[in-house]
Amino acid sequence: MMIKKPDLKLEKKILSDCKGKICGIDEVGRGALAGPVISAAVILDFNNIPLDINDSKKLSKLNREKKYKEICNSAISIGIGISNNEEIDKNNILEATLLSMKRAYKKLHIKPTFALIDGNKAPVLDCKIKTVIKGDNVCLSIAAASIIAKVYRDRVMNEIDKKFPEYNFKNNVGYGTKEHYNAIQSNGISIYHRKSFNLFH
Repeated sequence: MMIKKPDLKLEKKILSDCKGKICGIDEVGRGALAGPVISAAVILDFNNIPLDINDSKKLSKLNREKKYKEICNSAISIGIGISNNEEIDKNNILEATLLSMKRAYKKLHIKPTFALIDGNKAPVLDCKIKTVIKGDNVCLSIAAASIIAKVYRDRVMNEIDKKFPEYNFKNNVGYGTKEHYNAIQSNGISIYHRKSFNLFH
């Protein structure tokens, strides 16, 4: 059985109806106990797309890093948007996620005419929008954004790990592993933990 990979069918359908650039937007870190939620907006050059782009969760760490570099070198524009744990606690995770998506979109140096957004919720943007459930599985622009967001956030969590090595953020990247819950029980919470989340198992 052939495994289906993301493609450009959706982008091509949109471009048959309107001209301009299309960006894919995806987030990472929504379910983590600590650290920011980070979104990426990516405008791919459809004439220069790296091979084997896929949903970031389906790639090994080594492959993600490789594709990250290739996308950075070939994309027309990339924007990163961050909502930190304090904003998550203040606004709730959904609002903070949408805010990070909006920030990523605003960081693009070229304004797209259309945004393809992973999931079923979208921020208000000054362009046409289509949400795509499991978009990182079907749409190349969203899959590329998923890779950029994932690698970028992993690097952020690596830096946080240097300040708080007792939580092993470099390996769990803020997610609720058994080891992470145990570290919270032993050490209490850090300034990067999301107080509005259930941190004590």
